[in-house]
Amino acid sequence: MARNRRLILSSPSEVWDLLSDGRRYGEWVTGTQQVLAVDPDWPNVGARLRVRVGMGPLTLDDTVVVRISEPRRRLELEARAEPFGAARIAMRLIPWGEHTLFVIDWHPLRGPGTRMHGLPVDYVVAIRNGMMLTKLARIAVREHGASLGGPR
Repeated sequence: MARNRRLILSSPSEVWDLLSDGRRYGEWVTGTQQVLAVDPDWPNVGARLRVRVGMGPLTLDDTVVVRISEPRRRLELEARAEPFGAARIAMRLIPWGEHTLFVIDWHPLRGPGTRMHGLPVDYVVAIRNGMMLTKLARIAVREHGASLGGPR
C-alpha cells in the first residue's frame, strides 16, 4: 500500500467540492488525459467516471467507481484499468483547524499489480500520489483565495 498525506490550506468542504465534481477529476489526478463520461450522481456510491489515462500516445480507458462516500470526510474509489486490474483509492479529509489534512491510501485489488505489490511499486505510486496531492492543494488554495477576493 502507498500512503500520502498533505495539509491543504482550505476547509474540508472546499476540498470536497473539488472531489465531488467528476468533470474536474483530470485537473488533479496525475496521468488522466481526459474525462470521457461522468455519472450525474457522482460521487454517490456506485457512480462511475470513465477516463482516459496514460502518457503520450500510450493510453487506455479506465472506469472509476465510488465504493464509499461520506461527504466532506471520506471518498473511496475503485479504479479499473483492464487488462491491468484494479486498485482501491481511499481518501480521507480530516479537519485541521480551518484546513484539511488529506490522506490518500492506494492498494492494488486484482491483476498484475497484486503480484508486483511492494516497495518498488509502492514507491512509484507514492510519488504519483504526491504529485496529485500537490495539484489538488494548489487548485483548492487558488479557488479558496478567489472566493475570499484574493488573486486567482
